[in-house]
Amino acid sequence: MSMTVPQMYGSLVFNDKVMRDKLPKDIYKALRKTIDKNTHLEIDVANAVAIAMKEWAVEHGATHFTHWFQPLTGFTAEKHDSFISPVGDGEVIMEFSGKELVKGEPDASSFPSGGLRATFEARGYTAWDPTSPAFIKDGTLYIPTAFCSYSGEALDKKTPLLRSMEALNREATRVLHVLGNTAVQSVTTTVGPEQEYFLIDKEDFKLRKDLIFTGRTLLGAKPPKGQEMEDHYFGTLKPRVAAYMHELDEELWKLGIPAKTKHNEVAPAQHELAPVFDTTNVAVDHNQLTMEMMRKVAEKHGFVCLLHEKPFDGINGSGKHNNWSMTTDTGVNLLDPGKTPAENIQFLVFLMAVVSAVDKYADLMRLSVASAGNDHRLGANEAPPAIISIFLGDELTAVLDSIEKDAFFGKQEKVTMETGATVLPHFAKDTTDRNRTSPFAFTGNKFEFRSLGSSLSVAGPNIVLNTAVAETLSEIYEELKDVPAEKMAETVRELLKKAILEHKRVIFNGNGYTDEWVAEAEKRGLYNYKSTPDVLPVFVADKNVDLFTKHHIYTESEIKSRYEILLENYSKTIHIEAQTMVDMVNRQFLPALMETMDRAASLVAKKQQISAAISCKAELARIEKLSAQYDGIYEAVEKLAADIRIAEGMSDELGLAKFYQATILSDMAEVRVIADEAEAVIPEDILPYPSYAKMLFYV
Repeated sequence: MSMTVPQMYGSLVFNDKVMRDKLPKDIYKALRKTIDKNTHLEIDVANAVAIAMKEWAVEHGATHFTHWFQPLTGFTAEKHDSFISPVGDGEVIMEFSGKELVKGEPDASSFPSGGLRATFEARGYTAWDPTSPAFIKDGTLYIPTAFCSYSGEALDKKTPLLRSMEALNREATRVLHVLGNTAVQSVTTTVGPEQEYFLIDKEDFKLRKDLIFTGRTLLGAKPPKGQEMEDHYFGTLKPRVAAYMHELDEELWKLGIPAKTKHNEVAPAQHELAPVFDTTNVAVDHNQLTMEMMRKVAEKHGFVCLLHEKPFDGINGSGKHNNWSMTTDTGVNLLDPGKTPAENIQFLVFLMAVVSAVDKYADLMRLSVASAGNDHRLGANEAPPAIISIFLGDELTAVLDSIEKDAFFGKQEKVTMETGATVLPHFAKDTTDRNRTSPFAFTGNKFEFRSLGSSLSVAGPNIVLNTAVAETLSEIYEELKDVPAEKMAETVRELLKKAILEHKRVIFNGNGYTDEWVAEAEKRGLYNYKSTPDVLPVFVADKNVDLFTKHHIYTESEIKSRYEILLENYSKTIHIEAQTMVDMVNRQFLPALMETMDRAASLVAKKQQISAAISCKAELARIEKLSAQYDGIYEAVEKLAADIRIAEGMSDELGLAKFYQATILSDMAEVRVIADEAEAVIPEDILPYPSYAKMLFYV
């Protein structure tokens, strides 16, 4: 008998219910205090938890455990150890101690460190994160952990994320207390990351070197039909895709991941999964697991799941929408405007803290979503522009306008939607529309950061967002901490007015895809970093170093290391793509083009054998055109190869990244233009890899 969804959900997670059942009451209370209050975990508590965790894991078939962490590769890492411990006479027992639970020692020498440690300094530590539940996968107990060097520097994405959550919690709680809301003891940020992805047939994937090595197609003529009919978005799920999504849901539910929504996206073969909100730290872990399970389940169904931001040219790429909010331990969403937002002072203070943070640190917001893959999306008419702005909608914009002008804002009455069909039910119209062109949009009780690329860890954007908002809340607290209660309302209103005047330039409710907005944003003085090499240096700008070090998110050495890693990753990514293109063109495409010309030449010879009078004008014209294309591709790929050799001799990391962006990508584009034009006439049986049409429409 199969399990029901409630029985299945979280069945492989060492969650609160399991802890209550398995742990002694005093140990459970001590662990909950650590989780809820960020207090230190004593070793006797860790020992008791380890015993219970091991027994539960063994009951569910686990034989090994691993400290699961998120190094600066953008992926996850794990080293598996068995529970077995020899006791003599050829027998073993299953053991797991508190020491093994709280600390691991993986070799840190081969992970990116950006100079934080030398290659010969191999020791690194993983430390248990009790705020993210352990889980079982493939017969192994997975323990979410932080990862640091021998000298204590963070070598992962989790540690600074936890630091940023603590910083925001501290500053938000102080502001609430000064506003008179002393019942609140903590504030947590919550995130719900929507994940877009492509599914293609596994056999097609195996024939594409570009997809294998880079995750995106470097060559490929556009098919006769793309997404212009808009018939795939929310369309009927194909049976193979529906079966995949069904199994993916079940696997995610077992791991306690609240997968909620699934549908076809705009591009052919593109889909989306969206979860319910969770605490930011847990949501980040869950999103990493989601991407892993997407790939794993796809294999079982004969698919490959593509998470690159732009796997196919000419159709929409994939993003990841980061829905972010703040919630108190009393259950209040601080970004919920309520029925009368103009009178909701607490909401307005936190709203303006976010607006101010995004305006002041828009450069860091842009940096947090920068990657070689995402550069193909941002600024195109499929994703938000590279310019960071905020959409608030008509009602909230009007509220802020009234505060700025000391005017009265009347309550907006709910409007009933009239559809014109009597049989359809009446429902209240929302007070604001949705803006899909905005990079940072208010969507009712949260902000949706829409600029993230599909393969990106959501840790980075949330570290920046948490820290920036913590800083503006800190400034608000300093302004209000000594204000008498009788003057608080007046002072807050003046503070809001000042913030609106200083930061309203970042608010834009129009179409972010237009050239007019680019010109307007420039007039407003907003940042417009068009590529990853352009924006990376802002990481080490003084104001941003000051921000991170003030709130103890990163040390200066940790900032420098991440800057160097980002530069290296960008250059390495483009280098691999360029090398792959040279290989594909020389070993696959040009031979296929030559074979196409040989076939045309053979036809000419056969016709002339029949009669010299038979016209071969069309064939000769095609051969001449193909020959010119062959020469053009050959010359372009030779230039690309020569420029790759130049890049390989460069040592300045920023200069190298800019060379790859300006020169190598330009070379690759030149190769592709000619190759894609030639591909359109190469017969299917000669083309050495599956065409766009086959990959996108034959699933």
